[in-house]
Amino acid sequence: MGIKENVRKILSEIPEYVTLVAAAKTRTAEEILESIEAGVRYVGENYVQEAERVLPAIKGKCLLHMIGHLQRNKVKKAVELFDMIQTVDSLKLAVEIDKRAGTIDKVMPILIEINSGREPQKSGVMPEDLFELLESLSSLKNIKVEGLMTMGPALESPEELKPYFRLTRKLFEDASKYSGPNIEMKWLSMGMSDSYLIAIAEGANMVRIGSKIYGRRK
Repeated sequence: MGIKENVRKILSEIPEYVTLVAAAKTRTAEEILESIEAGVRYVGENYVQEAERVLPAIKGKCLLHMIGHLQRNKVKKAVELFDMIQTVDSLKLAVEIDKRAGTIDKVMPILIEINSGREPQKSGVMPEDLFELLESLSSLKNIKVEGLMTMGPALESPEELKPYFRLTRKLFEDASKYSGPNIEMKWLSMGMSDSYLIAIAEGANMVRIGSKIYGRRK
């Protein structure tokens, strides 16, 4: 099946309340446009430079999300390019985003990335540190915390991700009771091409799907 057929199939099998983010790492602007024509409204890029490359072709046709690890030296450009940053994993990064967004009079929607597998080599906030971070972020004027995101560890079977998705959902539910002027928990971004149906069953309302839309990366 082609890109358009893949998108339509995915959109037909996920509930209406679930937002599909097409993970477009290494894809051409033409491939991304094809997915947009089939109904994709949110596109995720892993790298600032790749987003910069495809943006002229897709600007105004979708919302662009940063779904890869963001280095602080790329924040200025990221704040200009993206409609949401899904991978905020530290106070330092959030402060830099807030500062850069302030200079262009923008309030930047962000998700906090949770290291649900507590893997030392991976980015993300440790689950037990989430609420301390939320407390620190509540005074920042130019970011809006809109939810949580997790990758989960790389495991043999997608079924094995259930405990990590459940942990992140519990954090999301607890954080939803947290009151802050710039904190409104709307999005729980979990699940990729091999695990999105499991993630939805565990509470995700946003999924990031790449190879199941565009085929395997070359």
